[in-house]
Amino acid sequence: MRSENRPRGTESASPRVSADGIVMPRFLSGLSGRILMLTVAIIMFAEIVFFVPAVATMRLRWLDDRLNTAAAAVTVIDGLQPLSLPRALQDETLMATGTKAIVLRKDGMSQLLAVTDMPPEISRSYDLTDVGPVKAVVDAFDELLFGGDRAIRILGNIGDSDAIIELVISDDELRHALLIYARNIFALSILLSSVTAMLIFFRLNAILVRPLRRQIANMQTFSEHPELPESVFRPSAEPDELGIAGRHLATMQSELQKTLRQQKRLAELGLAVSKINHDMRNILSAAQLMSDRIAGIDDPVVKRVAPKLLRAIDRAALYSRSVLSYGQVSEAEPKRRMIDVQSLVNDVHDYLELSADPSIEWINRVPEGLKIDADPEQLFRVIFNLCRNSVEALGQQAKAESVNCLTISAQRHGSVVSLTIDDTGPGMPQKARENLFAAFRGSARSGGTGLGLAIARELVLAHGGTIGLVEKAGQGTLFRIEIPDRPVMLESWREENEAGS
Repeated sequence: MRSENRPRGTESASPRVSADGIVMPRFLSGLSGRILMLTVAIIMFAEIVFFVPAVATMRLRWLDDRLNTAAAAVTVIDGLQPLSLPRALQDETLMATGTKAIVLRKDGMSQLLAVTDMPPEISRSYDLTDVGPVKAVVDAFDELLFGGDRAIRILGNIGDSDAIIELVISDDELRHALLIYARNIFALSILLSSVTAMLIFFRLNAILVRPLRRQIANMQTFSEHPELPESVFRPSAEPDELGIAGRHLATMQSELQKTLRQQKRLAELGLAVSKINHDMRNILSAAQLMSDRIAGIDDPVVKRVAPKLLRAIDRAALYSRSVLSYGQVSEAEPKRRMIDVQSLVNDVHDYLELSADPSIEWINRVPEGLKIDADPEQLFRVIFNLCRNSVEALGQQAKAESVNCLTISAQRHGSVVSLTIDDTGPGMPQKARENLFAAFRGSARSGGTGLGLAIARELVLAHGGTIGLVEKAGQGTLFRIEIPDRPVMLESWREENEAGS
């Protein structure tokens, strides 16, 4: 027995309506009804396959019995001397077989042995020496539907001899026997097929439809209350496809609940951060003013400590801005236009203030005049976040007195622009690779939030593009961004060209 859960209301007479307006079909209007119709159709087909040859076989057997009876009487009479049995008695004996005329064909000669009430015409003639299955079925239903008042002729061999006996009989008895047989066999087959159909239907409904309806009902319940632990589907241990589907459904719902709880905590975090945003900015502003005043004091100790204090405050401010940015419900839709990539990369360089840091070599390999279809502000944030991570990684390596390079490249392939940010830093740690683009888990440095990569990925995906870490042979980290152009509507393109011309 299956152990799926039964959400409340699934067994009620009224159809179940989900939160999105999808109605659970009634018992016979859904899959159960289709299975019932299919079962009835299969059973009816089996009924026809059984009924049709049975009627044809019964007709042939009835005609063969009449032919054999008449042949036995003919054999006895034909073996007697002409004076051994009176002619009237011979005729009476032959007529007892129910025939109207009997003809014996033997040694190339035909002999009329008996005749009485000979009909004016013969409606049908049947040769039992050569009867095909199709012809037998057609003749049987012709007799069953249109017979009853016709004279028919039957031909057949007498035993294993070459003699042929020919009978002329009325088909009323044959049709009556066919009707009785057809009625009986039809009633019996209908009874057996009905029982079989009901057994098949209820069994299929029990092993297929009912578990499916329970799974669907659980999906509806889970969609309405995904946070409730009891709404998770309880699968059975059956090894069939439904059991496997139930276990996959339960696993998916459990993972979805975990994700929902995480999202809820993140939403609560964003709300909390939003509430303290104003106070945090005031505190950081006051701290920066105090630091600036302290930096102006002509004291060796103060001058040694002040830069560290300023960097700590800057990191705190950056951290707060990152959390606030990520805590937003969603990013705005990209306001895309064709922008110059080289100028955008130069803006990123100026904002990073790398001119004052001679330990890092900035290389801009973006071709002049290369344009990309993107939101300038959002693309700036993407490139800035990646470059800032590279600068921080290179800063940690500066003490090693190695060559530190940060290279920005871009090229167009048809309707796709590819940008690469390549540095010669220490590379991405394995833990950071495993949680790449995961907020609060994908940071490559101690104390980082991992929000920069998460925000960058979200912005790139909003443009319909891709971002990923590329394996490189040498030391360092290489990120590739690919952003396609927007599809151009033909009518708008024509209007722009006409306006331009």
